[in-house]
Amino acid sequence: MSGIDYAIFLGYLIIVLGIGWYYFRRNKGHDDYFVGGRSMGSTHIGLSVVATDVGGGFSIGLGGLGFLMGVAGSWMLFTGLIGAWLSAVFLIPRVLPESRRQGWLTFPQMLGFRYGGRIALIAGIISGLGYLGFTSAQLLAGAKLAKGTFPEVDLNMALIVMGAMAVGYTVLGGIKAVIYTDTFQWGILMTGLVFVGIPLGYTAVGGMAGLRASLPAGFLDITAVRPIQMINWLVTIVPIWFVGMTLYQRIYACRDVRTARRAWYLAGLFEYPVMAFMGVLLGMFARAAAHQGLIGGAAGAELDAELGLPMLLRSVLPTGLLGLMLAAYFSAIMSTADSCLMAASGNLITDILGRNTDSPEGANLKHAQVGTLVLGVLAILLAISFEDVLSLMLHSYAFMVSGLLFPVLGHLYVRNPLPAAAVAAMLGGGISTMVLTMFPLSWLGEVDPILPGLGISGICFFTVQYLIPKHGISAA
Repeated sequence: MSGIDYAIFLGYLIIVLGIGWYYFRRNKGHDDYFVGGRSMGSTHIGLSVVATDVGGGFSIGLGGLGFLMGVAGSWMLFTGLIGAWLSAVFLIPRVLPESRRQGWLTFPQMLGFRYGGRIALIAGIISGLGYLGFTSAQLLAGAKLAKGTFPEVDLNMALIVMGAMAVGYTVLGGIKAVIYTDTFQWGILMTGLVFVGIPLGYTAVGGMAGLRASLPAGFLDITAVRPIQMINWLVTIVPIWFVGMTLYQRIYACRDVRTARRAWYLAGLFEYPVMAFMGVLLGMFARAAAHQGLIGGAAGAELDAELGLPMLLRSVLPTGLLGLMLAAYFSAIMSTADSCLMAASGNLITDILGRNTDSPEGANLKHAQVGTLVLGVLAILLAISFEDVLSLMLHSYAFMVSGLLFPVLGHLYVRNPLPAAAVAAMLGGGISTMVLTMFPLSWLGEVDPILPGLGISGICFFTVQYLIPKHGISAA
């Protein structure tokens, strides 16, 4: 990169850290740090939601999908649209008013309200571990982007630098810094994609004629997605909108139900079609460039699909614009990493360690910042152990969803849900999904482990909730 590119990117980093420092000076306690004072508007919340959900993992991951399967990869984020709108209709009106009355800061506190403190603790552990994995996935996405842009950079060194940046401003500013930084970073991402990445990438590969000549058959066919793949995406991604700690923090931060629902509708539309098609198109451009020998040497042989996009950007963007585009993708990455880190920190401090209102506000704030820092360091170490961004994210999703979805549905729709039913669902779903992920069964074929995991979780919940009490056995 040129000096101009470095200056643009450095300016972006300074602004992000400045936002973190600003809210570090203004935050007074847990309500400010974790739920933004419960007074935020729909635009900032909506953009933060989509920035968090799509973010770096899906930006780099979607580029990888476009590289591997073409435009049909966009269907992955259609499931995000479905999840956002379903939660706006069925979840937000039930959760937000009660969160105000009870003063909830986290998702497990909601479960604890109906099931008791033991359930909140278990849910906090599951959610915290899941979001630690999410944070690691985002940092890995950032490192891959840096590696693709600067071939001489060591991947682990890039992980450490990216992690230090994301962890730094999140520790300082809390959720307000995260949400307002997300809005700023989302603007940079959209500007970079719409006005720089897509038009220059399209031109570099020879337009539509170059795509048709360079891409494998079916890459331009939006219907070329197998039913089992669509089912896997649906059962992995849609339920996260009902169990995601990052999303509950933003629900609690909204000033009222109407604000929250508008934010969720906005986020859904940005997920699909906006980001879905932008992400896969850039991945397709990278695949065409690899075929044409523009990147990756020998027609892109042995090229990591998730490195194709940053390599394309490095090869086609002129001085100045590479710095802007790099800032755009780092924006996407950090907008998700910071939110996931805040979620894991909230789980650790509030649900696992139980520190909320028992100490003076200043001590509470210090506990939150220290917890965030410790988890950030752990996320960096975890990211060093993985190579594939999208698989790490989806495995983290599966672990959380399979354990937590049925307890949430029980909280919302069962009159007197039993704590033992929630425990059975959490352990049955979470453990079975982890086991099937580590030791896949050949007879399941391409079925994602989350699908049988959800089935086991549901069976456990309804067995304990309805069958055991019916036969006179205590389930409490």
